[in-house]
Amino acid sequence: MIPVVETKSMSDDVASAFEDFARAFEAFKDANDTRLSEIETRLSSDVVTEEKLTRIDAALDDAKRRLDRLAHDRSRPPLSRGSDAAPRDPVQAEHKAAFHAYMRSGEATGLKRLEEKALSAGSGPDGGYLVPDTVETEVLRRLSAISPIRAISSVRVISGGQYKRAFSTSGPSTGWVGETAARPQTAGPALSEMSFPAMELYAMPAATQTLLDDAVVDIDRWIAEEVEAAFAEQEGAAFVNGDGTAMPKGFLASDVVENDSWIWGRLGAVHTGGAGFPASNPSDVLVELVYALKAGYRQNASFVMNRKSQSAIRKFKDANGQYLWAPPASLGQSATLMGFPVVEAEDMPDIAADACAVAFGDFKRGYLVVDRAGLRVLRDPYSAKPYVLFYTTKRVGGGVQDYAAIKLLKFAP
Repeated sequence: MIPVVETKSMSDDVASAFEDFARAFEAFKDANDTRLSEIETRLSSDVVTEEKLTRIDAALDDAKRRLDRLAHDRSRPPLSRGSDAAPRDPVQAEHKAAFHAYMRSGEATGLKRLEEKALSAGSGPDGGYLVPDTVETEVLRRLSAISPIRAISSVRVISGGQYKRAFSTSGPSTGWVGETAARPQTAGPALSEMSFPAMELYAMPAATQTLLDDAVVDIDRWIAEEVEAAFAEQEGAAFVNGDGTAMPKGFLASDVVENDSWIWGRLGAVHTGGAGFPASNPSDVLVELVYALKAGYRQNASFVMNRKSQSAIRKFKDANGQYLWAPPASLGQSATLMGFPVVEAEDMPDIAADACAVAFGDFKRGYLVVDRAGLRVLRDPYSAKPYVLFYTTKRVGGGVQDYAAIKLLKFAP
């Protein structure tokens, strides 16, 4: 991978963004302290103070978006023709050259010959042609950077249509015995199987023939940039709320029960007692949510919520008057809540009656993303003339793999 050369202007932008973010957060704390003081003295806050706090809160979110955008931009290699260099592997080099010829002019002879040689199924005009490994790697790297749930989950690459794994619903019987005591036979573990099928996800970027004829344009980088946003948006929604029909199954699509009644196959939820946070000591339910998770999962746990939920939680303080929410310490890092990273997933529901608006858990152990190896492109110069469409598909699946690793905060009695 080509290293990122950080220019002076980029460094200046990062410093400026952090200064803006720090100023906005200090202003937010001052305004919120004023609001809390007014509530203590008058039992209600001034309308002007509330409006000021809302404006500062919006400015804080804008500053965070700018930081996130800078982090994403800095993670990209510089746009150059460096990736057009021929790979050392002769087969990869041949595949790359044939792919570029297909993308620029529609000449598919080279790709047909390569995929026939590899006995690749589903290739040709019906299924499209496999992109070079470097392009697929670049697309997946970009998705990991901007798809929030993928970034914190386990990822498996498979060659078939689905991934299966066994799990133990009950472990073997064990016990203590003396040195010379008889060893009674123990029961074996009860095993079950989980299946994660890979579903088809597509994007259809368009290009002019003039762009494709330009030898300076890096075709690999262009296709990666064009599909990253479309894939990340669809993935992000499915990993949270997908119903498992022609798409991955999101973790919020799982059956939910009160945490005291938790059993395998369902996600445990801590209830807030109403359609919002409690009026008195609202942060107590967050503490309860954290300790609803077993200690073995807490060390790598994260909060997952959308910006509106984060905006509400940002106002909470502990018993010592310290804010529970803290801004990121550096570019590319997450804000923290009670010391745990906060992952922003805009597909999480807003705070409302019966909504599971906040999730907390070790998503590396709790949620699995399955990528089927192979990214395909089908060139279509006819459907949208004078533009050339590139029907790009990848197969991805997902689902909860450990129901004990994720807990939810449900806004319900």
